[in-house]
Amino acid sequence: MAETVALDPVDLHILRLLQNDARTTYRDLAAEVGVAPSTCLDRVARLRRSGVIVGHRLALDPARMGRGLQALLSVQVRPHRRELIGPFVERIRALPESRALFHLTGPDDYQVHVAVADTADLQRLVVDEFTSRPEVARVETRLIFQQWDCGPLLPPSADLTHG
Repeated sequence: MAETVALDPVDLHILRLLQNDARTTYRDLAAEVGVAPSTCLDRVARLRRSGVIVGHRLALDPARMGRGLQALLSVQVRPHRRELIGPFVERIRALPESRALFHLTGPDDYQVHVAVADTADLQRLVVDEFTSRPEVARVETRLIFQQWDCGPLLPPSADLTHG
């Protein structure tokens, strides 16, 4: 398990702001947080070095990219052995339709978030890329009607929504 990094209120404020808009300039960030721009730059650099900030991502609209249908695929792999898991994970991660892949506990081994053009494309993906694999025992598909982003991720001690 990763080592927890101590974060003070200024760090938490910086992280909240950057999670809402990673393109915020250091000058604007510093003004909002109430520190000098050089201090803000140093803090962000420390948050990167310590592994709290692991990257910046670009959010795209799948529908505008020709992938207007999203689904969650629950996948059982049998037998669930390490020599099968590695190649399965590599293949699923390489698929252009794959948005996220989760290794789970419970009756399903994996949850795969996919974005496809339409139901025919989803059927092709499930049949050609999942159920055709010998280690895949079962695939259950759930369509996503709507998705919402949630608030910024904060450590438990800074979570103000729970008493």
